Amino acid sequence: MAVPPQTAAPVLSTPDTHIFEDPTAPIDISSLPKLSDEQVHVTYEIERTVREIQQGRWKRIALQFPDEMLVDAPRVYEGLVRGLKRRRTEVATKEADSKDEVGDTSARLEKVSVSNEADSKEDTQAKGQKIFILADTSYGSCCVDEVAAEHVDADVVVHYGRSCLSPTARLSVIYVFTTRPLGLENIVRTFKDTYPDLEQKIILMTDIPYSSHIAELTQLLQKEGYSNIFETEIIHDPSSPLPNRTVPTEVQEDITRLREYQIFHVSHPPTALLLTLSSRAGVIHIYPTSSGDSTNISKALLASSTATLRRRYALLTSLSTVSIFGILINTLSVKNYLHVVEHVKEMIANAGKKSYTFVVGKVNAAKIANFSEIGGWVVIGCWESSLLESKEFYKPIITPFELSLALKGDSERVWTGEWTSDFQAVLATKDELRDRRGENGEDGEGDDAEYDSEEESAPPEFDLRTGRYVSHSRPMRVAPKKLSGSVPSASSQSLIKRANGDVIQIGGVASPGAEFLREKRTWQGLGSDFEIAYQEDGHAEESARIEEGRRGVARGYAVGDSDARR
Repeated sequence: MAVPPQTAAPVLSTPDTHIFEDPTAPIDISSLPKLSDEQVHVTYEIERTVREIQQGRWKRIALQFPDEMLVDAPRVYEGLVRGLKRRRTEVATKEADSKDEVGDTSARLEKVSVSNEADSKEDTQAKGQKIFILADTSYGSCCVDEVAAEHVDADVVVHYGRSCLSPTARLSVIYVFTTRPLGLENIVRTFKDTYPDLEQKIILMTDIPYSSHIAELTQLLQKEGYSNIFETEIIHDPSSPLPNRTVPTEVQEDITRLREYQIFHVSHPPTALLLTLSSRAGVIHIYPTSSGDSTNISKALLASSTATLRRRYALLTSLSTVSIFGILINTLSVKNYLHVVEHVKEMIANAGKKSYTFVVGKVNAAKIANFSEIGGWVVIGCWESSLLESKEFYKPIITPFELSLALKGDSERVWTGEWTSDFQAVLATKDELRDRRGENGEDGEGDDAEYDSEEESAPPEFDLRTGRYVSHSRPMRVAPKKLSGSVPSASSQSLIKRANGDVIQIGGVASPGAEFLREKRTWQGLGSDFEIAYQEDGHAEESARIEEGRRGVARGYAVGDSDARR
C-alpha cells in the first residue's frame, strides 16, 4: 500500500503558538525611503570613516547598524571597501612619487606595479583589512556592542545611528550619527510663536541625528533678534548637567542656575533624558519631528514629566519592604559597570536584604517572569536604557539611583524631584560618603553593633500597598556577637553543637533558607534515602536497595545483567 505524501507537520512537532516571539514591534523595511548612492555616501559619512580608519591603522573593522538601517548595510560596506582601496592607492602613489624625485629608476617600476596591484584588488582583504557587519545587538542599539565585536576580534567599531554615548570599556569607536533632514523654516516659525520674549534665556538642543543642523538654526534665530540663545554641542559625557551636551559657563559653576533657562528640544527625547532635564531645567518645549506632527505646529509642545516622576516614586516606595532583589545586568560594554554591580550588592547587603545577579541580554517580561522569588529588579545598563516603563513586567524594575532611595527608611527618604539615570553619579555619591566618613573618623562598625542590639526593638514594617505587616523584610541580618564562649570564624571547618533557638549561619550571616533546609525539608538529595526510615501504618520500613534498571532502545530493553530483550 502506497504511503500518501505528507502535507503538514507531524503531530509531535511544536505548534507555532508555542514558539517564543520577540516582543518588540517589527519594522516594515519596505516602507522606509530608499537612499540614492550619493545620499548613502553623505548620510553614513563614508569619507570621514575611511579617513579615521586609515589614521587609526585598524585592520579589523566592525560595522554596527540598528535594525532600521540594515537595509543600507551592503552599500555602506561597498562604499568603505572602495574608499579604503582608493586611500591605499593614493598612499602608494605618493610614496612612489617621492622616490621618483630622487631619480630612482626602480622606484618608477615599483610605482607601476603598485598601481596595477591596487587596480586588481576588489576589496580590502589584500592588505589585511577586514570589515564585518554586526546585526541583532546583544543589548540596546544605542550602546556599542563590544561583545559581538570581540567575536570577530575587531579593533574598532563603527556605530551608526543615535547613540547614548556611554563610555566603552575596551574597544575604540567611530560614531556616525547619520544626519537626517530638517525643515528649519518651520522650526523658526514655531520658535517665535513659543517664545515671544526676545530676551528669554533659552538652551537649544536637538536629538543626536539632528545635531548637525543646530549651528545653522542658531544663526537663523539670532537674525530674528534672539540674544540669549545657548547653542549646545555634543560631548561624550553622560554625567554632564545636560547629558552629552555642553552647558553655559555659569551652569558649570553652579548647576542650580540651570533653572533660569528654558530648553527648546528638537525631536522627542528618550524618557530617561526627559526626566533628567525636567528635574534640572526650568521649562522644556519639544518640537516633534515624526511624520505628520511638524507640518502645522503653532507652538512647541510643553513637556511635563510630573506623572512619570510620581509613578517612579510609587514604584521605589513599593519596594521598600522587598526582601530579595534581582540585579539585572543589561550591558557588558559600558565602562565601570562592574563597579556599579558591586556597589549595588553592597547597598542591598547593608540594608539586610538578599540579592541575585542575572545577565539575560535584551530585557523582556517573559525572561524575568521566570524568577518568581525576586521581589524587585535593579537594572545596570546605559543611562538611556536603564529606565524601563511597561506594565507587562511582573515585578517593578528600577535604577541604582532609585534603589538608593528605596533602601532608605520612611523618615530619611526625601523626594526632591531630582532624577538621574547615569550610574556614574551613584559612584560619585559613594565616593563622597566614603570621604565624609573618613573625615569624621567613622569606620562603620558601630552601625552593625547598633543594628544587632536594637533588632528586636526595631519598629514594625508594613507594606504600603496592602497595609500588612512584613516579617521578612530583612532576612540577611548579621548574627549577634556572643559575649562569652568561643565562636569559630566564618571560614572555620570545626563542628559545634547548635543551641536550641539559634538560627543557622552562613559566613556569619543568618540564613532562613538554610534553616528551612535543615528543619523542614525531608529529602536532601540523592543518597539521603539510606538514612531515612519511612513510616507506614505505624511500622518502620527500610528503604529499598538500589538496582540497575532497564537499558537499551525503544525496540527492546535489557534488564540488569540479562541480555534478553523485552
